[in-house]
Amino acid sequence: MAKKKTKLKRDDLVVVTAGRDRGRQGKIIRVYPEAGRVIVERVNMIKRHTRPNPAKNIAGGISEREASIHISNVMLVDPDRNVPTRIGRRRDSEGNPERVAKKSGAVLA
Repeated sequence: MAKKKTKLKRDDLVVVTAGRDRGRQGKIIRVYPEAGRVIVERVNMIKRHTRPNPAKNIAGGISEREASIHISNVMLVDPDRNVPTRIGRRRDSEGNPERVAKKSGAVLA
């Protein structure tokens, strides 16, 4: 199976564009390119019920954690203008590829 490419990377600041958390910003914690999904910090929170397991030292109870969100429902936040932007690619003066914000042309880390 071919590996799918995504333009978003871990630690990118994104804004949610659709769904119940629309408008919220957060950093990407994890990217799942094969599923086309990302986990964003403090976005799409779910409650997880866990059973106690003394053998694995798990206390049990109800815990909150982030669930994945589809990659089409988030957009990168432009580091210069602080607005949602698309991502482009270009080569720098040495010929190395770099990611750039389409709105301002700022180079992304």
